[in-house]
Amino acid sequence: MTAEQLAVAVRGHWAVENRLHWVLDVSFGEDASTVRKDNAPQNLSLLKKIVLNLIRLDTSDQTKTSLRLKRKRAAWDDDVRMKILGFTKL
Repeated sequence: MTAEQLAVAVRGHWAVENRLHWVLDVSFGEDASTVRKDNAPQNLSLLKKIVLNLIRLDTSDQTKTSLRLKRKRAAWDDDVRMKILGFTKL
């Protein structure tokens, strides 16, 4: 492997680390989770990843708001949460 190929591989690894794992730990406190029984850790991790992707896909918020604030806004406002989930009012 050349130095350039190694650099590309290392950057690719850290891109995943910075884009997913670090965000899950900081925004969702995944490393501090005490859930350990049966399939619960895997299930909660999957749900957190789904929520992260839904929030990132939300285009209704045109402001450059942090992920933490977007989660708070969705927790506080039913309409925002429904918009993120893709539901519309009848």
